[in-house]
Amino acid sequence: MESKEKIIIYQVLPRLFGNDNRTCQPWGSNQVNGCGHLADFTPRALEQIRSLGATHVWYTGLIEHASQTDYSLYGIAADHKAVVKGIAGSPYAIRDYYDIDPDLATSIPARMAEFEALVERTHAAGMKVLIDFVPNHVARQYHSDVRPDSISDLGQDDDTTQAFSPNNNFYYLPGQALQVQGIDQGDYREMPARATGNDQFTAQPNRDDWYETVKLNYGVDYLGGRTPHFDPVPRTWKMMLHILLYWASKGVDGFRCDMAEMVPVEFWKWAITQVKAQYPEVIFIAEIYNPQAYRTYIEQGHFDYLYDKVGMYDCLRAVTEGRQQASDITQQWQATDSIRDHMLYFLENHDEQRVASDFFAGDGEHGRAAMIVATCLGTNPVMLYFGQELGERGMDTEGFSGRDGRTTIFDYWMLDKIRRWRNHGRFDNRQLTPAELSLQQFYSRLLGLANSEAVLREGQMYDLMYANLRNPHFNPGKQFAFVRCLGQELILVVVNFDGTDAEVEVNVPKHFFEFFGLAETESVRAEGLLATCPFQISFTSEKPTRLLVPANSGRLLRFSL
Repeated sequence: MESKEKIIIYQVLPRLFGNDNRTCQPWGSNQVNGCGHLADFTPRALEQIRSLGATHVWYTGLIEHASQTDYSLYGIAADHKAVVKGIAGSPYAIRDYYDIDPDLATSIPARMAEFEALVERTHAAGMKVLIDFVPNHVARQYHSDVRPDSISDLGQDDDTTQAFSPNNNFYYLPGQALQVQGIDQGDYREMPARATGNDQFTAQPNRDDWYETVKLNYGVDYLGGRTPHFDPVPRTWKMMLHILLYWASKGVDGFRCDMAEMVPVEFWKWAITQVKAQYPEVIFIAEIYNPQAYRTYIEQGHFDYLYDKVGMYDCLRAVTEGRQQASDITQQWQATDSIRDHMLYFLENHDEQRVASDFFAGDGEHGRAAMIVATCLGTNPVMLYFGQELGERGMDTEGFSGRDGRTTIFDYWMLDKIRRWRNHGRFDNRQLTPAELSLQQFYSRLLGLANSEAVLREGQMYDLMYANLRNPHFNPGKQFAFVRCLGQELILVVVNFDGTDAEVEVNVPKHFFEFFGLAETESVRAEGLLATCPFQISFTSEKPTRLLVPANSGRLLRFSL
């Protein structure tokens, strides 16, 4: 029987990954600040990413998107600055679904060939390729100059006199011109105005809206009582399916689907079924923030995995920051227990503040305990955001992004920790500090164990918290404990969210041994998997297991019964 791989995703922005410019200026152009390229993901670079335990690389921002950078020499004009966020622009304001962003190319005319070569290199390194699919909205000045001749451009055949038509790609506000509140539009004109990506059906969105994007029409009449018009199949559905099949044909292994819940689940059922009929191994990951819709998008929409942001991420962050009890983690996994294999856990991504930022924990070291839980709690996927493994702080003032604890997706910029890790492509660790190297080794060890240890990769989880809520030698506000079990092989996981080392005693209830059909033992030799050292422990319902658990971290003890 073939063992199941645990998916470990490494999310990375190519625009930033390979940029070595140490003198970036806020709001700097590509010429001033520089930009990383696809070619920076050399076999050596991919080998290093693989060594972190990654099974998949999510290359964020590959598809051509709105930008103020002028590539008109190559047939790609700059977008009007009034409808671009930042100089580089947001990867989530797609300008051409069929093209690779020219910023990322070493030779712009060969940009698609460079992408195809990146897919081959990633596969050769033993990893799979994920890209963004942004189905809910596109850039205001969307125009595909490389689409197949048989495919119309989005909006090309729309009847702009109709506020809604199931045959239109966009929603219109006839007789009204676009006027974004708080933005100097200069000579930018849009008449009639189109609805904005975050469901603002008004000609006057404000600067806090997704004003740089327009909403795509999947056949739902939002102004007419949200009436669906899905028969016959709307034209937008067919165009989006063609785009998915286009990228799947290039060897892409999966799609992270932006704001999936803003697109009707009926479309996903229709499209994912057809993609998987041709490419059965392709996976679909939904960015979704409504827990009430989780099961619908899995069971009806056929998504493989969903973000567990409003749930596990929010809980792990709150526990790390001391705003919630560690025991609350139990409630979070129980809330999605029947679909837990489908939940994607993470501590960072491009939308969230860095663990090490002043807005979160202030130090990357303080994320160790939460990452142990996210990685080891189940067989479901886990994600690592580039630089997280080095303690990247996200505290730069880059331009549009500002000093907000996030790594910019809008600006040309450089990440110093990534630059020093890369060291001009040598990846020799000579420029990393001892603290950075230690944190990187922790992540590499932890994520590597998730697949090298069959118990973590495939075993069942048993939560020990109910047996320790009233334990005077265990603090359920700061400590969390569970066991992973596969046959007679066990891994005991105890984490400590406190800032000081903790001497704990973990109670293991009799029900655990009965449930798994295992014998109790007064003395068993266990191997510490994070700090490789032997432990002699008791593992019985009559006598607690005593451990010293380091601050902001945890113990993984492997043993057999």
